[in-house]
Amino acid sequence: MCSLAKIRCVYSASDSSSGANGNGRTSSGPRSCSGSQFATSSGHTPTLREWLSEAPFTLVMSSGFFGFYAHAGVLRALEDVGFLPTRAAGSSAGALVTGAFCAGVSSSRLCTRLAELERREFWDPGPGLGFLRGRRFAAMLDALLPVRDFADCRIPVSISVFDVNARATRVLASGPLAPAMQASCTVPFMFHPVRHQGRSLLDGGILDRPGLAGVPAGERVFYHHLTSRVLGRGVPQRHNMVALELVGLPQADPFRLQPGHLAMDMATRATLRALRQPVGELMRTDGASAVSRAEG
Repeated sequence: MCSLAKIRCVYSASDSSSGANGNGRTSSGPRSCSGSQFATSSGHTPTLREWLSEAPFTLVMSSGFFGFYAHAGVLRALEDVGFLPTRAAGSSAGALVTGAFCAGVSSSRLCTRLAELERREFWDPGPGLGFLRGRRFAAMLDALLPVRDFADCRIPVSISVFDVNARATRVLASGPLAPAMQASCTVPFMFHPVRHQGRSLLDGGILDRPGLAGVPAGERVFYHHLTSRVLGRGVPQRHNMVALELVGLPQADPFRLQPGHLAMDMATRATLRALRQPVGELMRTDGASAVSRAEG
């Protein structure tokens, strides 16, 4: 278990000619920025807290298997200090957290529910194009969500899914919410594909790992990126976006949920620490104690 979490705020100040595609990637690749790119005319570099308070922002959360624990921890930190997005988007684990929050589930309630999660609640093996039927997962979402439709969400949200027949990403932002969230979390071969709106759907992270496909270009975005041992980092670069990456958090899986509890708490403390740091500064933080030191 690693107690050291690395926080990287990545800001893309490129203009519209930078060639960003729907997933937020550009030909120049991701990079950390110096504080000078944020500096005002007086030379002041804003902290992440100041950047978030300057104007409304869209919250986007990436895919990352059982990384929803870390997402929930980041969201709890934002809500604790009063930063609420005006819009949200996500893919897979990110769709689970942003979808639930936008539907009216507070971050504290979501963190409590995830801490209580047991494998038996979603584990329902059965024959089909995947190991798990997904019926228990669907029932769990129905019980969690206070609203049934995208239109009833307190904050607009868009969710990326993979359309099996079209072999392309679809962005869902209307209609029943729970099936859209379930589809976005339907890891291939782990779950049966979800049949929704006449289409067979799978995990949104297949082609849209960042969850940015439903976010218009140029929109002001705060993005939490989950690092993957399998898929690597690949933090996207996009105009007008600040990305937060927490590296070294414990990683959960269906057979080891307990590390997710620690990751959730570490992510909250690390995010609270990041809010006080100048945007663009690379730092290391001990997620357990929130003691940090800047890297040169």
